[in-house]
Amino acid sequence: MTEAATALPRDREEAVALLFAAHHARLVGFARLLVDDLATAEDVVQDAFTSLYRRWSWLRDHDAALPYLQASVANGARSNLRRRRTVRETPIEPAPAMPSAETSAIAHDDHRRLIAALATLSLRQRQVIVLRYFLDQSEGEIADALSISRGAVKQHASRGLATLSGAIEAAR
Repeated sequence: MTEAATALPRDREEAVALLFAAHHARLVGFARLLVDDLATAEDVVQDAFTSLYRRWSWLRDHDAALPYLQASVANGARSNLRRRRTVRETPIEPAPAMPSAETSAIAHDDHRRLIAALATLSLRQRQVIVLRYFLDQSEGEIADALSISRGAVKQHASRGLATLSGAIEAAR
């Protein structure tokens, strides 16, 4: 330890400020050699000084502050390099394909028109269309669910689709 560091004041703020003034540049150089990046090296050294400041009262031998800083910088650099390696080795999954805003707006508008057109159908036509195309039921299943004949299911579906088609075309 240098002579300036040996005579550290007992006051935490004065001691850390003195250590910072005397050793900051050298510790940044040390960290830069380890992490090969000035900004990261400065962050590592700043973290080391912050840690020393927080733990000053726990430090039994205040003359061990400089070795504490050096070890802290080495450990911080090692952690940073480990994080970098993990990031590099973690595969980046492509973002899922999302429809454009324009496509979404058109789909929303089409959906709104369809709902409005469904509201113009008679109750029975609406039931048949929803059961057939939304729940994907067969004519027989629809007939059983609504207690009507298969012929009536075909008739309501045909008329409902014609009405929907005309309403949607008119809305465009």
